Amino acid sequence: CCPSFSVLSAATRSLMSLDVFEMAAAAANPEAHIDDSADDIALALDCVGLSDMGPAIPTGKLRLVRPTPETYKFLLDELRSRLTEGSGETIFEIGVGDGEIQGIDPASMEASVATLKQLSAECQADISLLRARNEPQGEAAEYLVRLRCDSDDFIEVRVAVVGNVDAGKSTLLGVLTHGELDNGRGRSRQKLFRHKHEADSGRTSCVAHDILGFDSTGGVVNTPTHDGQLDWTDICSSAAKVITFIDLAGHEKYLKTTVFGLTGHAPQFAMLMIGSNMGVVGMTREHLGLALALNVPVFVVVTKVDICPPNVLEETMVLLQKILKSPGCRKMPLLVSNEDDVIVTASNFVSDRICPIFHVSNVTGTGLPLLKMFLNLLNPRTPLNSDAPAEFQIDETYTVPGVGTVVSGTAIAGTIRVNDTLLLGPDSTGNFTPVAIKGIHRRRLPTKEVRGGQTASFALKKIKRSAIRKGMVMVAPSLNPRATWEFEGEILVLHHPTTISAKYQAMIHCGAIRQTAAIVSMDRDHLRTGDKTVARFRFVRYPEYMRPGSRLVFREGRTKAVGSVSRTYPIGGPKEGIAAPGPASAAPVGAAAAPVGATAAPAPES
Repeated sequence: CCPSFSVLSAATRSLMSLDVFEMAAAAANPEAHIDDSADDIALALDCVGLSDMGPAIPTGKLRLVRPTPETYKFLLDELRSRLTEGSGETIFEIGVGDGEIQGIDPASMEASVATLKQLSAECQADISLLRARNEPQGEAAEYLVRLRCDSDDFIEVRVAVVGNVDAGKSTLLGVLTHGELDNGRGRSRQKLFRHKHEADSGRTSCVAHDILGFDSTGGVVNTPTHDGQLDWTDICSSAAKVITFIDLAGHEKYLKTTVFGLTGHAPQFAMLMIGSNMGVVGMTREHLGLALALNVPVFVVVTKVDICPPNVLEETMVLLQKILKSPGCRKMPLLVSNEDDVIVTASNFVSDRICPIFHVSNVTGTGLPLLKMFLNLLNPRTPLNSDAPAEFQIDETYTVPGVGTVVSGTAIAGTIRVNDTLLLGPDSTGNFTPVAIKGIHRRRLPTKEVRGGQTASFALKKIKRSAIRKGMVMVAPSLNPRATWEFEGEILVLHHPTTISAKYQAMIHCGAIRQTAAIVSMDRDHLRTGDKTVARFRFVRYPEYMRPGSRLVFREGRTKAVGSVSRTYPIGGPKEGIAAPGPASAAPVGAAAAPVGATAAPAPES
């Protein structure tokens, strides 16, 4: 076996598939009975950084100490690759090698840090120490490497804030974003409310947004003005990473708004808030089930720990861990109590199995530094798909004096620039209208372009707001978009009081789409709680633009079902419809249906 292949680092091994290693083994041992083509072998050698005459890959713990030019070039390429894969940031370990006793002496640590700074400078990035620890042979450290973004660009992470009413959602966001502790009577939340009745009742009734900015070294850049308000333009222009909080309603009568916030605003993470003195009650299970159904990773924040008796807090934690470990959730709850826990959970959070739990108090500040550190390390789950044709879903419309019609939403794919012409639709007849973009804002900051996975607002030319509704899309003309009246969906019924039959109508939530649809046909006569089926739906009011493989929520009153779109029937398209790709149509329903069914379906009333 090739000696260079045997010293691959553990991190490199974990990032590569088994097939790549089989190809690399075939290249190293021609006698092996592995039937791979020469192109596959060349690709494998390129993936692992090997060549016939190339040097061994440096993986030792001293590789950053006075590296040779070849080693330095390899390290630079590795860092650039990791920054690209991590959407502009990565965690770099020093003093750790493959198969070696961990730890290096102080002089080697100093030299390694100097090399890492030089590498980061060439990548236009900054480094910040996350933690240093003592190992058997000396020191080891982990550094956060983050790109310095331009004044009109930043890394964006969207976090939906859900939980039962009076769990402290808006209060926590006010404390995090304004840097001022609460007085115990809701002073912090007053800065987030959008309506007078919300300020009077203290309850959120609509989808509200707030932002928390971090610079390239991990410092918070939120600085309220003299009147206590935040200037989003200053925050976004000075931040390298912006956490966008989507504050959703906790009351049951606003469930429709909460579901739209979880589907239409495309959050990458969900922060489930639980009042320690109230426990897991009310809409907590409902919101957890929705997040699991939509495949959104969840972390839990237990609030009001300063006023909760220890025995009540313990009961709440026991019940919470029981729910998270249940066969329906299949989560691994981890109570975060120090910075080491934060780094471990943030680094492995993308696995969807780990569920960090934080104890915080908005009055005393307990646990807030750990929560801020965790948010700083959260990595965007959505890759920037900027090469595909442009596609943008609309979740809100405005009329701005002096500007005209403005739409906001999320770019699903592609790159959209100022003065681009896209197709807006579908309208009530299923047609798409060309519109020109005369201005782009990201979090109130003017910019020239927006890429897939980012949220933005567009000022449109020569179109009235009355011609636009939530759920419409703006797509590139090359996609040749077609509206859909009917579609097929694989659904799992979480709860229904009686039975569901053909012609049953309920509200469909799919991305930014929110419209009533009727069941035209299904593969069985009746559906009850826990049943799974493939049903054909038809929209009641107007056609929509749908992508096969999209997640959907089907609800009406206490009836709830989840699933995904398996096939669409566009207007003027083939009679057999357009099916979703195999993994997209088969994996989501089975994987997400089981978790939700066990957690969200309530028992029938007696």
